[in-house]
Amino acid sequence: MKLMITTFVGVAVGFFLGICFPAISISKMNLPSSLFPTSDLNYVEDKYTGISTQALLNAWSTLQTNRGFYSQNNTKIWIPTNPRGAERLAPGIIESQSDLYPRRLWGSPDKDLPIRPKYLVTFTVGFDLKQNIDAAVKKFSENFTIMLFHYDGRTSDWEEFEWSKRAIHVSARKQTKWWYAKRFLHPDIVASYDYIFIWDEDLGVENFNGEEYIKLVRKHGLEISQPGLEPNGWLTWQMTKRRNDTEVHTQTEEREGWCAETHEPPCAAFVEIMATVFSREAWRCVWYMIQNDLVHGWGLDFALRKCVEPAHEKIGVVDAQWIVHQGVPSLGNQVRERCKNEWEMFKDRMTSAEKAYLEALGVDSTTLKKDENQSKVMD
Repeated sequence: MKLMITTFVGVAVGFFLGICFPAISISKMNLPSSLFPTSDLNYVEDKYTGISTQALLNAWSTLQTNRGFYSQNNTKIWIPTNPRGAERLAPGIIESQSDLYPRRLWGSPDKDLPIRPKYLVTFTVGFDLKQNIDAAVKKFSENFTIMLFHYDGRTSDWEEFEWSKRAIHVSARKQTKWWYAKRFLHPDIVASYDYIFIWDEDLGVENFNGEEYIKLVRKHGLEISQPGLEPNGWLTWQMTKRRNDTEVHTQTEEREGWCAETHEPPCAAFVEIMATVFSREAWRCVWYMIQNDLVHGWGLDFALRKCVEPAHEKIGVVDAQWIVHQGVPSLGNQVRERCKNEWEMFKDRMTSAEKAYLEALGVDSTTLKKDENQSKVMD
C-alpha cells in the first residue's frame, strides 16, 4: 500500500513539474563540465531552442558521436610548403592572395563583380586639389580601380563626385604615398592587377589616356615606366623629358659627369617617383625594397633597376602619353631636409646589404660603392 501511495505521489509531482517547466536549459544545469562540455551545451541549446529536454539530450548525444567519428578518422595536416602560419590547413582551402574589389552584402558571391578591373590607380590626395584629381580620374576607364590615400582626413567630402562612390578611400593624416603604399599595397593584395599606378596629386593629364598608355607599355615591354613630362620649370632629369619623335624612350644624354655608364641612372634604367607605373612582377620586388621608416621614397628611382632585367630596356618613359608636373609646393624646409637625409640613409642601407651578401658568399665587395650620381639632384 505504501509503495502504491509513494508511486502515485511521485507521478503527480512529476506531472506538476512538467507543466510548470516544459523546457529546461541544460546549459544552466549544475552538471560536471567533463560530462557536458560548455561549448557543446551552448551549441545544442542554441540550435534546438524550444525543444524538450529529452530531445536536447538526444541531439547532444548525436553531436558527441559525430565529433568522435571525425576526430578519430582525420589525418593530421602539416604542410611546410604552405604559407607561414597555414601549415595545418589543406592546400585547397588556402587563399594566399586577396584583392581590392568591393563586394556586395547580398546575393551570390560569383555575381558580385560584373567587371573585374585589370589595373590599379592610386593618388595621395588633399581635398584642396579635388578638381585636379577629378580630371585625372576621368582619364581612366572602368578597367581601373581607383584608390585614394587621404593625407588630410577628408574622405567624405569627395562624395560630390560620382566616381568617388566606387573608389576605395584610405585615410591617415599627414602621411606620404610611400607610407601608404608599403602598408596597403602588399603584392599579395594587388596581385589581381596587371599594372599599378602610384601617382602624385599635382599632375596635369590633358594629353593622357589610361587605356592608350597601357597599350604602349605592353607593346614596348616596359615593366617600370612613367608618362613623359612636358618641359617646364619643374623638370629635373633629361630622362623623363617628353620627346616628340618617338612613342617611348629608355635612354638619354644627361649633363656632363652625371652618368658613369650609359646604361645606368639617370641616363637609362630610370624614371621618377611622382607618376610611376609598375607591372605586377616589378611591384612585387619594389615593395620589398621600400623601407618602413623612410616615408618620402627619395632614392628609390635610382634603385628601381635592381628589380628588372635588363633594366635599360625594361624601364622607360612613354612619350606618346604625356603629363605636366604642376609642381604644387608641398615641402617645407624641415621636410625637404628629412627627404635628403632619407636618401643618404637609403643609399647606405642598400650598399651595406649588398656588401654583407657578397661577403657571405666569399666575394670581394671592396669595389662596391654607393652610386654617387644620386647626389647630383638639383635642389
